[in-house]
Parts: sequence; structure tokens; C-alpha cells
Amino acid sequence: MSPAELHDLALQFTDAFNRDDLDSVMSFFTDDAVYDEFNGHQSHGPAEIRAALLPQFRGAFGKIRFEKEDLFVDASAGKVLIRWTCTLERNARTRCWRGLDILHVRDGRISHKLTYAKTERPLSEPRDPRG
Repeated sequence: MSPAELHDLALQFTDAFNRDDLDSVMSFFTDDAVYDEFNGHQSHGPAEIRAALLPQFRGAFGKIRFEKEDLFVDASAGKVLIRWTCTLERNARTRCWRGLDILHVRDGRISHKLTYAKTERPLSEPRDPRG
């Protein structure tokens, strides 16, 4: 992929998160993709990745949005680094932190998503789905 195509892929991927469109997010991953979360947990393949992301898309943590700060492309390696600010709105409170994703891209899809965040622990716990 060209640098411009990798750049656009990263922005479209981030946009799918911000639209709360889990199906669109999942369409970016390869069948053998790995999602390496900032807490050290790894999910392998679409079913595990979907399960790992589902609480976020169901609103378990509140409203989450990502704003791109920097984006670096290494087209020869098929890698993109996107640094973002995450904003979490929950219970009339807003919290923000910085992080980044390193995306490995193969044949136009993400084969590995490594997430790093500037936080010692998650800033919120999932809400009890029973209310």
C-alpha cells in the first residue's frame, strides 16, 4: 500500500471507532489478526477481537472518542503509528488520556493492532449490565 492509502486506512479505522460501528471496525482486521491491548491481554482472530471490543461498543465504559494527534506511516514495512487522545464521558464526568496504536497492515487489512496508553490502569470499570 502507498503511504497515502495507509494514512487513509488508519483514519477510516479510527472513524469507525468514533461512530460506534463495531461491524465496520471488524471489517479492517485480517482473519488471523491479533489485538494486543494496553493491559497486556491479547485477542486472536475476529471472534476474540470482537468479544474484547464489544463492551466498549455497548457503552459499558461510557462514551469513548479518539482524536488523532500524530500519524506516522512506514509504507515499506506496512506499519502505521497513530497517536491519539482518548476522551471518556461517563456519569457527567470527562476524562482524557493519551495513547497510541501501532497497526501492522497486510493486503489492505490490519493483521496486528498494538495499543499503548499513558495510564497506569483503566480509568473506569465496566458498568453492571443489570443497571
